[in-house]
Amino acid sequence: MDLLKVVEQSFANEKVASYPDFKAGDTVTVTYRIKEGDKDRLQKFRGVVIQMRGATPQTRTFTVRKVSGGIGVERIFPFQSPFIDSIELNKVGKVRRARIFYLRELSGKKARIKEKKFSAPKAKAEADAE
Repeated sequence: MDLLKVVEQSFANEKVASYPDFKAGDTVTVTYRIKEGDKDRLQKFRGVVIQMRGATPQTRTFTVRKVSGGIGVERIFPFQSPFIDSIELNKVGKVRRARIFYLRELSGKKARIKEKKFSAPKAKAEADAE
């Protein structure tokens, strides 16, 4: 086995494995720790993932964009960050691009992303059984 693979596996974060699979266009809520003086608190950042970047788990990052008070706010999160408490997948978006920077110029209803519809596998299985 390659020595580099052994080192990557030893530094693999178990918390990262529990994150949901998401891509650009999905709406996520990232809960992360903020240290203010000697106090720690959790803050949630909910927005649309506009890009995923990085090849290895150590360099992998994702950018989340939200509009707060009429002003667009973007934040870059590293996957391996110890400050990320949890990531929750809220909506799965239907986009054709891996990096949706065109969202920056859009505002209002034009900035909406269509939600991906899934067919229920249980209903399909029950229909086939009858």
